[in-house]
Amino acid sequence: MSTSSLSWDQAVLQPPACDAWKEHMEGAAYHLASCIVLLGYMGGSGIFGSLYIFGLLAPGYFCYALWGWLSACGLDILVWNALLVLTCVLQLAHLAYRLRRDTVPEEFELLYKAMYLPLQVPLEVYREIVKCCEEQVQSLGRDQNYAVEGKTPIDRLSLLLSGRVRVSQDGQFLHYIFPYQFLDSPEWESLRPSEEGTFQVTLTAETDCSYITWPRRRLYLLLRKDRYIARLFSSHLGYDISEKLYSLNEKLFAKFGLRFDIRLPSLYHVLGPASSEGELEEAEELPCSPQPDHGLNGASEPPPQPPPPPPAASRPRSSRPESDLLASENLRSHLPAPCKGRAPLAPTQTPEL
Repeated sequence: MSTSSLSWDQAVLQPPACDAWKEHMEGAAYHLASCIVLLGYMGGSGIFGSLYIFGLLAPGYFCYALWGWLSACGLDILVWNALLVLTCVLQLAHLAYRLRRDTVPEEFELLYKAMYLPLQVPLEVYREIVKCCEEQVQSLGRDQNYAVEGKTPIDRLSLLLSGRVRVSQDGQFLHYIFPYQFLDSPEWESLRPSEEGTFQVTLTAETDCSYITWPRRRLYLLLRKDRYIARLFSSHLGYDISEKLYSLNEKLFAKFGLRFDIRLPSLYHVLGPASSEGELEEAEELPCSPQPDHGLNGASEPPPQPPPPPPAASRPRSSRPESDLLASENLRSHLPAPCKGRAPLAPTQTPEL
């Protein structure tokens, strides 16, 4: 034990001096191997950095093995470098397998860049989301229905990847759905996990479309297991529903010339059958509720005109905008008078917000 420690001390503290340096240099294989290994150790981190490192170390050690076999004539040099070459090749095969396993189709890669990369969602989380939809892209032909009003059950959640889908109710156009928007986000949010329901609108493809879909039960299990994915879907669904509401508001603005508050109740009834002329004519033919008589000839006389408004200088300044009042007057000019047994198409008095 003391003899070995003494020899190690002598080797470290008092190394033997070289009697003479070699007069000739090593072969080209040795210098080429050294250069390749030097370049290999300059690689970075990550899977691509590892591919770069082991992709250069393997030929570098192979050149060392050739040098040990042809020039140095050392069996130990040949064996050790051959083992290092084999190790690098096995590591490259493992990295190639991981890279192929983690690769997603082109459609899912574009979806990640459009919706999840701006939110800095990790790739591992995104793969869990893609795995839930089985990495399958569904297709929808032109004029083909994705859902039919009152018939199609709400048993999935779908996201449009390409194309354009038209949403209608009772034959009345509501709005369009464009790529990277959910097809059925309002229906998904309207039901609890234990409830069942059917679509209240009809979704028809105007062009050839492609979409991905998550089965309802599998997606609920994923959201229950991972709270981060649940918050992610909640934010995406909330943003998607608000975009649909604003698209309805823009349609109202184009129709009546005034912007309406999207928080008004019965918003669809303003967009619905009241816009068709046939419905207006039917509403006019219905018997209206009798008005109370104030005299014998009150029914034949025209209604009294309202008094003229006071001057602008004497009117006090209003504390809130009168856009709701103007909107209601504009709607009344387009809609018929309320009749008995028929609910008004839009609220005539809305609470102050």
